[in-house]
Amino acid sequence: MDRVECVVVGAGVVGLAIARRLALAGLEVVVVEAAEGIGTATSSRNSEVIHAGIYYPAGSLMARMCVAGKRALYGYCRDHGIPHRNCGKLIVATTASEAEKLQSIKAHAEANGVLDMQVLSGEAARAMEPALHCDAALLSPSTGIVDSHAFMLALRGDAEAAGAAYAFHAPLLRARATTGAIELDVGGEAPMTLQCRLLVNAAGLGATAVARGIDGMPIELIPPAYLAKGNYFSCSARAPFSRLIYPVPEPGGLGVHLTLDLAGQARFGPDVEWVDTIDYAVDPARAELFYPAIRRYWPDLPDGALMPSYSGIRPKIVPPAVAKQDFLIQGPPDHGVGGLINLFGIESPGLTSSLAIADYVGELVGHDNSRGG
Repeated sequence: MDRVECVVVGAGVVGLAIARRLALAGLEVVVVEAAEGIGTATSSRNSEVIHAGIYYPAGSLMARMCVAGKRALYGYCRDHGIPHRNCGKLIVATTASEAEKLQSIKAHAEANGVLDMQVLSGEAARAMEPALHCDAALLSPSTGIVDSHAFMLALRGDAEAAGAAYAFHAPLLRARATTGAIELDVGGEAPMTLQCRLLVNAAGLGATAVARGIDGMPIELIPPAYLAKGNYFSCSARAPFSRLIYPVPEPGGLGVHLTLDLAGQARFGPDVEWVDTIDYAVDPARAELFYPAIRRYWPDLPDGALMPSYSGIRPKIVPPAVAKQDFLIQGPPDHGVGGLINLFGIESPGLTSSLAIADYVGELVGHDNSRGG
């Protein structure tokens, strides 16, 4: 049986960041990934937004990791030449009642440590974005966009330079906690049995299933898994905006928002569609719900301009009736399995938070004095 110090399950952005963090701390790291490459699921099917940390519950892991991760991500992108843009975001109120909510959104953001928000009159917002319709707006200067794949490639390269190894087409089938070690059965075309001292379950959509396959992991501490699909539509017309445009949040979601890619092309979404199975097809009929929502802030959206683009699946651990969830990161004190760290419910802002989550896991492991640059 091969022995390795640490195995990370999952080569999405969070698994990659954790592998990098632990490899830079001097651990021998192997990443096992069921898919054919890095970041094939949630990590590459999102808005690629660098979130400011505005909406998450105060004191939550999401809020803390997002604010710290945002700072780390901008620095990492600058240092590694990763394409990104600090374009900013406008949260727009299109009615007087929505305008009244802007001040409370700003106060909530400040409670999370986001201290740069600015309330704008409708006139001031239109001076920034002339095609915008709104009564008032809230400017988030620290929101941005990033090339998520370039970011993931850089994380992988850093980890490999520090000695980490990757195994693709290598699903974790089962694991057994023994005294002082965890034994793993890894499948695929080249099955192997590994023994490790530290196992990090960063399997994203598969994290709950991975945890259920670990003998010794208390079943009652594994959260249920729910799938929330988010559909995106692209726009055949050039959208005349240079910033991200979000409506004032509505019950159950952030509304249909406009994000930009690094080429300046607009896309709209995601919506929320609760599903039972993973299916990334986008139903063109859902566009009919998008048009009236978008036209509240962009009245000139042409008929027929929306085209199905792509979708992603959020790894939820709360049912549809529960509006908010938080990241759930369990270490041995939480579940009693030595050497096991589980990460559940790492949905948005997981990309923004990834470097901070990696530091958090590094501290759980006990290598908080060995931060990588």
